[in-house]
Amino acid sequence: MNLNLDDYIRKVPDFPKKGVLFYDITSILTSPEAFCYCVDSMSDIYRHKQIDAIAAIEARGFLFAAPFAYSMKIPLIIIRKAGKLPGIKISKKYALEYADAEIEIHLEDIPKGKRVLLLDDLIATGGTLRAARELLVSGGAEVPEIFGVVGLPFLNYEKFLAPTPVRTLINYDSE
Repeated sequence: MNLNLDDYIRKVPDFPKKGVLFYDITSILTSPEAFCYCVDSMSDIYRHKQIDAIAAIEARGFLFAAPFAYSMKIPLIIIRKAGKLPGIKISKKYALEYADAEIEIHLEDIPKGKRVLLLDDLIATGGTLRAARELLVSGGAEVPEIFGVVGLPFLNYEKFLAPTPVRTLINYDSE
């Protein structure tokens, strides 16, 4: 199916602060056609690549990763904001565009020596994904690629996430 994903992404000016154009993927979720397109496209891209698991960033990344993991029959690893997971976990502090943050993952969920695709709904500066990649690698996994439904390459995330390749379904080249 060929679909113009841009038609399904709501653009919200001045959110979360004045001068920022927010690309809202929740409008993809309200369209079964657009949501299926995203999940099916991911499956088509990775079906013949060696991916042993998928790791997703809280919370919107979960929405795309769960049906993808199901379709590929691979484990889903969740990466959450600090304080949300019980048990033995590892965490990473990092800087966001507008604040500092911390994410964590269950240590036992990281598949040692396995290839884990890292996913988030939107890639802006890459700060959260870089921290997530560092968590996965420190736990013994390999991260061969990072995937986002939407990419904002004008924020230079590819340089920040190098040397890991980044793939998206749609890019916006300026605000």
